[in-house]
Amino acid sequence: MTSESHRPRATFEISHHEEPSGTLLAGFSEFGLAGLTAVNYLVEQLDLEETGHITAEQLPAITPFENGRPRHHTRLFSRSDLDLTILVGELFVPVWAADPFATAILDWTVEHGVEEIAVLSGIPVPHGPDEHRVFSIATDDFHEKRLDSTDIPGMGRGFLDGVNATLVARGLDTSLATGVFVTPVHAQTPDVEAALRLIDAVRDVYGLTIDTDPLEAFAEEVGEYYAELAQRVESAGDRERPDDRMYM
Repeated sequence: MTSESHRPRATFEISHHEEPSGTLLAGFSEFGLAGLTAVNYLVEQLDLEETGHITAEQLPAITPFENGRPRHHTRLFSRSDLDLTILVGELFVPVWAADPFATAILDWTVEHGVEEIAVLSGIPVPHGPDEHRVFSIATDDFHEKRLDSTDIPGMGRGFLDGVNATLVARGLDTSLATGVFVTPVHAQTPDVEAALRLIDAVRDVYGLTIDTDPLEAFAEEVGEYYAELAQRVESAGDRERPDDRMYM
């Protein structure tokens, strides 16, 4: 087996034909796929158009397809009259590639004037029924801009790892307002209830009009595809996945 020290360094390239909005909202391929389900649903409901994509080198990749038409695994979506760009990341990014992946996104945000990043994420932590809610980990400027007028609590204590850790660390040292919305997820994929909680949080924080009634049908429609994605995430070795070291 190739040791981590001998792995080729993964590289990522972002291509786009429209300038991004000031706010970037992202969901990635993680356990439970709650964040990915949420951003995919937002793209559908907000009638956004694909405006760019990310390609990866030196990383096991997937090429999704639908109705015989292939698409990029990590895509950007936006609309000219909405100050929101959504990043849909269907590619599982192993922990050893998380830093260059997040750094490529961050460098791109600097170059194109993105002022704020928010990530929707599910975490597989033990929890009780009263903890079926959304928590936040956010920089001070993100708190002041987005969270002070909401009832979304901060997550008590723990550590971020992987892509989210790199994104938030940059936010600590720069003017990039950075927040991660997290909610507990269960083993079923997709965890629709968790995705719904994340969508509700986005709706409240960003003042969006989102009809969540069709979410169950949407999840059922893409369920088989998501099940295959989840299998890829779950079959990745422990050293491929970020540690889940966040506590409620």
